[in-house]
Amino acid sequence: RFAVSVGYWQDPYIQYFVRQAKERKAPEINRGKSVCAAGYYARVHGVSYLIKAFLERTQCNCQVVNLGAGMDTLFWRLKDENLLPRKYFEVDFPMIVARKIHNIRSKPPLSKPIMESHSGDSLLIDSHSLDSSRYSIVGADLRFSSDLEEKLKKHSLDVHLPTLLVAECVLVYMSPQQSANLLKWAASTFPVAMVINYEQVNMGDRFGQIMIENLQRRHCNLAGVELCSSLHSQRERLLVNGWENARAIDMMKVYSFLPQADVKRIEALEFLDEKELFEQLMQHYCICWASKDSSNL
Repeated sequence: RFAVSVGYWQDPYIQYFVRQAKERKAPEINRGKSVCAAGYYARVHGVSYLIKAFLERTQCNCQVVNLGAGMDTLFWRLKDENLLPRKYFEVDFPMIVARKIHNIRSKPPLSKPIMESHSGDSLLIDSHSLDSSRYSIVGADLRFSSDLEEKLKKHSLDVHLPTLLVAECVLVYMSPQQSANLLKWAASTFPVAMVINYEQVNMGDRFGQIMIENLQRRHCNLAGVELCSSLHSQRERLLVNGWENARAIDMMKVYSFLPQADVKRIEALEFLDEKELFEQLMQHYCICWASKDSSNL
């Protein structure tokens, strides 16, 4: 929300899910926020680039499953760009889902696009799930893939459609066995599929250890951090769990690939004097993607 308010990218929907902080921050917090905002900019654009490539390659005749979606606004942004897949699913814990559905029901700018994209009679909205013909929110625990599959199928998941699974800072909160089960389930369920995973990498060095300690102080345990030791370990976990091709690049590299005119624009928004901190942070996050492609997309 902070990054959007400063102008890093446009997202007219995030305001309906996240309140803008009113208080003025100390300069060192603002510096930290600008480092994070530039990092979010690279994350949003990098993940979006891959999602749009999949949608264009399948001509939107596909489905997207956003795992641990939280308050993500991608459905509305894709609709605005006329890039909606055949069906867009979000999955998160029932408590998170209930909060999101409450916001959608009470804010017409969120509910109206869902109604506009819906066809047929069966529009379901209750406190723990939402199901329209193009958009579903499912309350489920990703650590139990059989329960997840059953709930998605109730909301018209089609295993024969090309399927994109998106996980942003999700797998790292699951044990290695639990995330392996989820990745195996996805690879064995969909004949044509792609998975995008954004999370930490290079966590074995001193900077990575400080990140882990800071999170632990906030009672935030990264149960799957051992798989985030390198780009190689991130790639390998996808390959050993049934995916045919896998790649991983750190976020500094992603940042260097982004359109440089826009990068210059965002670097002029705020004075980023913590260049070294920014580079270190970006080298400790990555985007990995893998595919299974019986249709040669």
